[in-house]
Amino acid sequence: MQENNTVYYDNLSVSSSPHLVTSLDTSKTMLYVLMAMVPACIASVVFFGARALVLIIACMLASVVFELGYEKLMKKENTVRDLSACVTGMILALNMPANFPIWMAVIGCFVAIVIVKMLYGGIGRNIANPAIVGRIVLLLSFTTQMTTWPLTTFQKAGVDAVTGATPLGLLADGAFNETPSLMQMFIGNIGGAMGETCTIAILLGCAFLIYKKIISPIIPCVFIGTVFVFALCYYTFAGGEASALHMALFHVLSGGVCFGAVFCATDYVTSPIMKEAKVIYAIGCGLVTMIIRLFCAYPEGVSFAILFMNVLTPLIDGMVVNRVYGITQREKEAKKKAKEEAKKGSEEKKEVAA
Repeated sequence: MQENNTVYYDNLSVSSSPHLVTSLDTSKTMLYVLMAMVPACIASVVFFGARALVLIIACMLASVVFELGYEKLMKKENTVRDLSACVTGMILALNMPANFPIWMAVIGCFVAIVIVKMLYGGIGRNIANPAIVGRIVLLLSFTTQMTTWPLTTFQKAGVDAVTGATPLGLLADGAFNETPSLMQMFIGNIGGAMGETCTIAILLGCAFLIYKKIISPIIPCVFIGTVFVFALCYYTFAGGEASALHMALFHVLSGGVCFGAVFCATDYVTSPIMKEAKVIYAIGCGLVTMIIRLFCAYPEGVSFAILFMNVLTPLIDGMVVNRVYGITQREKEAKKKAKEEAKKGSEEKKEVAA
């Protein structure tokens, strides 16, 4: 019998592709995302007080505890160190009003981490953005608390009130004359979810993520651009109390358009891979957002739009991949013609042989 000369190497690791050689891993990526949201967190504390910071910390801790607890219960590998749970918790918190009850926020964290993320296999396997689904569940379950917006610290001065309407809420109620100026909306001195009010802070985070090459500028730019163009066209024909340009900027600066476009729609797992697919995906997010805002009963539509396009992401990626890397129509026709010629040649040889 021939001797087996197989040599085994302890340092040889065999795994499936892709094989990436880079210093950027999941934990470092998530750390950069957390750093990018720091300006929005600071702005939320400035405008809404220390209660905002308490809510952010509570959501991050709850998300970590739920992920760690699930992995302990199911005897799975500990993945808390990748910081993805912290990112989910922070995004979810920044999508809430500053006065939202902590215990309700914990329920949202449970939905986001356990149901949407871990039950589907953990990071990289969820079919929708966990924070977005958590926010929608909270909105549908605790509508009153999720739509009770506290006034900012500066708005409370000289006003006998603690809560107020968002710019989109005022627009939906027909009180456009009471809406804040574009500059107030850009700075963040308006009612709304903690992380979506200060556009300056969001843009700083966006610039940081693009600089670090964590996200592509395609999705944020196309998403925001679609909202702007759609609103500009609509108000050009529909008219209104303000110019079409003003209303287009109003829709960009109000609600969660900028925050959603930068921190939610760009999620690696639930957004497309190909450049062309990213454009289609972002346009879809912008269109669905504006359709909900203008033609539905709910004044805001960013979360629903992103969730809807998350579901369509595999179809969009598949469509683009087939078009880019698949067999073109010309190649198909050439192959068909070659087969027909080969068949014809075979028949002619048979006739000659006969």
